[in-house]
Amino acid sequence: MTLAIFDLDNTLIGGDSDTLWGQFLTEEGIVQKDDYERRHERYYRDYLNGALDIFAFLGFQLEILAQHDADTLRAWRGKYIERKIKPIMLPKARALLHTHRAKGDTLLIVTATNRFLTEPIAAMLDVVHLIATEPEIIDGRYSGRVCGTPAFAAGKVARLSEWLVKQGKSYTETWFYSDSHNDLPLLNAVTHPVAVDPDATLAQAASINRWPVISLR
Repeated sequence: MTLAIFDLDNTLIGGDSDTLWGQFLTEEGIVQKDDYERRHERYYRDYLNGALDIFAFLGFQLEILAQHDADTLRAWRGKYIERKIKPIMLPKARALLHTHRAKGDTLLIVTATNRFLTEPIAAMLDVVHLIATEPEIIDGRYSGRVCGTPAFAAGKVARLSEWLVKQGKSYTETWFYSDSHNDLPLLNAVTHPVAVDPDATLAQAASINRWPVISLR
């Protein structure tokens, strides 16, 4: 059996879903533009540099969920999907997913971005299995905190291990497609690592390790 694993942001879609959510929030006047963009830019630079404090970032990312009720959040998310996500869906990504699906492979998206944002995107890509960072929910409302291990960097390997135990299946081959050097722990853990439109650090690692490099753009 074969498991095909995919990063989401800047891999299966042509942008970063969390960054685009922030843009949507500022455009709608839901958050204060200058302050939000300044804070987000600082965290995004840390992410690109491999120095992100994931728990500090998640505190920032999830606070908006804690401030509003579920119906309001779902309405905003629907607008966000239409305005920000549908335009960056990649035909080549859909074709890659179809190739693995046609072979009978199990498809899985593993993303550091929270489930509130990424679950509908996975559904749009017809990928049933999703490992995402889980926002904590208490009495039907988001608390603003993360639940369990964030699916980021080495956390992706830990979360995948947990998922495999729950599935109760053994996969003889594993593929992982990613654009980011932050995913090197999982890329090094699979039998078929593939760099997708990689950042400079990942491109260098792919060259050293002779990993395939592809583009879905």
